[in-house]
Amino acid sequence: MEVEIMGKTLVAYFSCSGVTETLAKSLASIVNGDMYKIEPAVPYTETDLNWHDQQARSTIEMHNKKSRPAIAGKVLNMDDYNVVYVGFPIWWYIAPTIINTSLESYDFSGKTVVPFATSGTSGVGETDKWLRTSCSKDTKWYPAKRFGQPFNKTDLQAWVENPKA
Repeated sequence: MEVEIMGKTLVAYFSCSGVTETLAKSLASIVNGDMYKIEPAVPYTETDLNWHDQQARSTIEMHNKKSRPAIAGKVLNMDDYNVVYVGFPIWWYIAPTIINTSLESYDFSGKTVVPFATSGTSGVGETDKWLRTSCSKDTKWYPAKRFGQPFNKTDLQAWVENPKA
């Protein structure tokens, strides 16, 4: 079942290492969508991202499901988009909580949200459970899809054509 594209499409993504950004660029070219980089108000440092350190910023955020790191900006014309692909790396088997912050910054009523993730080995875990609640009840939600690295453009195209597969 292909995502029904009516109106404009946005590919919004959060990427610290560039992996998710690379995938987002390929996706945007396939769906002919605009791009928006979700950026934290306070950029993450290498130390912040050290998942081995229990005191690292990312570890602390991910252990608190109510954590909502501030974002640096917003899509000013979100009302123009009917379909929003949201990309992110998998952290601790779910989306980083900054993605919840971003989703909660908009009204997705009547819109379609299609999450995608990058990860070397981890699956999407409970990503849908934790992200879906950040959107209005009448948001059309597709299940999150994980892509490894390097990702295959043929697989990406197939997913765009059938995001429920």
